[in-house]
Amino acid sequence: MAVQYLSGGGGPPRCVARAGDGPDDGGPTYEMTPEQAANAATISAVGSRRGLPERAVTIALATALQESALRNLDHGDRDSLGLFQQRPSKGWGTAAQIQDPVYSAGEFYDHLVKVPGYSRLPLTEAAQRVQRSGFPQAYAKHEPDAALLAAALTGRSAASLTCSTPTGITPGHPARVRAALTRDFGTGVEPADAAHEVSVPVPAAGGTAGGGRGASVAGEATEAGEAGETGEAGGSDGTGGSDRSVAGSTASQRGWELAHWAVAQSWELRIDEVAYAGRVWRAGQAHRGWQRVEEAGDSRTAGPDSGAGVVRITTAR
Repeated sequence: MAVQYLSGGGGPPRCVARAGDGPDDGGPTYEMTPEQAANAATISAVGSRRGLPERAVTIALATALQESALRNLDHGDRDSLGLFQQRPSKGWGTAAQIQDPVYSAGEFYDHLVKVPGYSRLPLTEAAQRVQRSGFPQAYAKHEPDAALLAAALTGRSAASLTCSTPTGITPGHPARVRAALTRDFGTGVEPADAAHEVSVPVPAAGGTAGGGRGASVAGEATEAGEAGETGEAGGSDGTGGSDRSVAGSTASQRGWELAHWAVAQSWELRIDEVAYAGRVWRAGQAHRGWQRVEEAGDSRTAGPDSGAGVVRITTAR
């Protein structure tokens, strides 16, 4: 059976992270494939569930950009594999484990947090302490793109990630979305019945889960992460608050983190629409970015920035 792939914005499917929240604001951008965006979102989510600072996510993303271009490779130098080109022979895990993005990202963070003062080190030095690469200066060139991605994927930069995805493809299913949320963010998202929609309530600031925040599906409050490593307190390094633990973020930031994760996973999970904080992203109108609900002709609201809003994820029918 032939399937026609028609990108909502024209041209091949792509994802774009922006410094601002508009498609024409003229700020820096980083463009990637849906595969790269999904892997980047998983790397960020794993850092978030461990309560690590945005700086840790930036270091991890820059490392994966250098090592694999954010692709889950089944090959590499000698026995290197996966997003971070980790080697089974060097104790990073089995080949199957390393090619699981959640596992490989977790292994990277496990090693990173053992580096004293990593959040205040130059990025290339912090990455090299983990990777032991033969090209230790190579990570630095990826820092601007990694920082842009981290700001979007941790939710600090609102309405700043959009993807265009094919239409006319296999319908999605909420169960797959819920399973992926649990896979990336931890056990805080429990299965709940919904017809083509997953609703993720965003806790008020100071909620619990994932090192200080909570999330739920269909109204069931649950723990969204695992107790574990915490981010370093550290002083500001001039990166817009990136030393602060993502787990200590506001409700709005948590909501945008979940919303951007859903958009980044839209190709893999067949997500058609994501709505949050009075804004909506639609796969078929990706070129318009995050539209205001009233401008998009949608009567639904997703909750104000300052309250305990809801991220609504609608799968393709």
